[in-house]
Amino acid sequence: MRISARNQIKGTVVEVKKGATTSHVRVDIGGGQIVTSSITNEAIDDLGIKANGQVTVVVKASDVMIAVD
Repeated sequence: MRISARNQIKGTVVEVKKGATTSHVRVDIGGGQIVTSSITNEAIDDLGIKANGQVTVVVKASDVMIAVD
């Protein structure tokens, strides 16, 4: 697969929490860092995403915000 997004991080699925229509997928990207993504339940099923599976996290955003206290 080729994709134009430059921010691609390989990781391991830690957990998939299915809701009514959307799932939260927690991905361990190493170094104690977890990335969480919200995707549709249909996408979970179509892609066969399961705990301990290998995935690539793709980050593509038009805005990135930073907040401090």
